[in-house]
Amino acid sequence: MDWHQHIHSSPDVLLGKPVVKGTRISVEFLLGLAAAGWSQQQILDNYPGLTSESLAAAFSYARDALGELSFHTLTAREP
Repeated sequence: MDWHQHIHSSPDVLLGKPVVKGTRISVEFLLGLAAAGWSQQQILDNYPGLTSESLAAAFSYARDALGELSFHTLTAREP
């Protein structure tokens, strides 16, 4: 999936957060819906400006963005 055709970022829209082109629906918001248990069909039914392709692009964007990050193991501190 080439997310570049569906995901856009502009400082004039949601402070530059990546959004689905032609909408103000952010990738972050869509990930939150998925994390809350919404199905793809529920998201598409509630946000008719989205397509299954734009939703897949949002997840592809998130995958690629996470792939560019470095992670560090966090441990709990003893009181």
